[in-house]
Amino acid sequence: MEQSSNHLADKISAFFKGKKITVVGIGLLGGVNDIRFLAENGADIIVTDIQAEEKLRSSLEVLSGFTNIHYTFGRHEFSDFENRDLIIKAPAMPMDSPYLAHAKERNIPITMWAALFSRFAREMGAIVVGVTGTRGKTTTTALIANILKAAGKRVFLGGNVHGVATLAQLPEVTSGSVAVFELDSWKAQGFREEKISPRVAVFTTFYPDHLNYYHGDMKAYLADKAEIFLHQDTQDTLVLGEQCADVVRAEYGERIIANVVVAQSSDVPPDWALKILGAHNRANVSCAIATTRALGVEDVIIKKACEDFAGVEGRLQFLREVGGVKIYNDTTATTPEATIAGLRALDPAKIKNIILIMGGADKALNMSELMPEIGTHCKKILLLAGSGTEKFRALADESKYPPISKAQVFETLASVFDTAISSSRFGDIILFSPAFASFGMFKNEYDRGDQFVRLVQKL
Repeated sequence: MEQSSNHLADKISAFFKGKKITVVGIGLLGGVNDIRFLAENGADIIVTDIQAEEKLRSSLEVLSGFTNIHYTFGRHEFSDFENRDLIIKAPAMPMDSPYLAHAKERNIPITMWAALFSRFAREMGAIVVGVTGTRGKTTTTALIANILKAAGKRVFLGGNVHGVATLAQLPEVTSGSVAVFELDSWKAQGFREEKISPRVAVFTTFYPDHLNYYHGDMKAYLADKAEIFLHQDTQDTLVLGEQCADVVRAEYGERIIANVVVAQSSDVPPDWALKILGAHNRANVSCAIATTRALGVEDVIIKKACEDFAGVEGRLQFLREVGGVKIYNDTTATTPEATIAGLRALDPAKIKNIILIMGGADKALNMSELMPEIGTHCKKILLLAGSGTEKFRALADESKYPPISKAQVFETLASVFDTAISSSRFGDIILFSPAFASFGMFKNEYDRGDQFVRLVQKL
């Protein structure tokens, strides 16, 4: 096995050695380690990032000492997109970027980390599982990985996973390994460029999201996500969550040639003792069941792994109980649907014992369904400042939703948390479920969640 791994490492190193590669976006979540992997394997790298150098200091420290990495900060230059062998695109850069067009005019291939990994992994005989969806993809991805590990599989996690480098795992991949990728709509764009799809594609849910990026075009948003199954063949499997099955089939039914399985919440036996709460999580579990069954895992293993699964950080994550008050971190709830799911899961009997902390940057999403849910489940709402917060308050009819229109707005997470604690009583729940993006006040939703956890730990 070691000889095979060494041979594989040599093959990967030979592929990248001397390659002129432009990487768009240095990354703060794990991509920086992929850049280091390229540098260690002898690539000639240009990293271009529109952020200022000082904002990327922590990532640059990881890459210090490499003489084969050159940087462009605060802008992009067309010269960085010509005379190159490969462009690795950042998720935030739209495919219609003039810089990418400049590269395409020169026949320079464009890819992304997860898709590039998948191409190599398939050549090595590994199985690639891709999970997308507006909501549920992180929990479903983690649960699938846990089930496969319980079944004795060699599993690699990648894609939109906090702190995990993707490409850097390649030397450890062997035939029969399973790579499980969380793929947001942007990361799925790379599969279009590579013209490949995962062996098993999972589509959990489809709701409005990222409409600021897609200029309000839901079909464009769906089109990017569809790349996880559009290049499958008849031997592959597509798992559709029941919430999104109809819309996916209506739009792409004639182009789907893989074996389709519609995962339904009723597929989860009622006697399974799940630790993760809420109807939305039963839907996630159903997708994981369908996926691992398609990979040959026995139901007895699936059941135990699902019952042992405690969830993932930042997704309705129970942190601690203080003075009879339970505190939950749901920082990755960046849509109204996600916050609604959290409210319903924590207050199924509509006791109205939730103090909700929410607010942030606008993504052009419709918040009208969240407003009555707040009235149904919350005793108090506290708002973090942001462009979405101001829009949310302005849209809340004062006669119908006075707790929202008159809610206090805070400029810091610490101040809003202090008020939540001082307002709470025995039996209450403090739920941090923003419903908006984290831009401006935080680096990303993970940084937002980490700051919240630290505040709770200090109590």
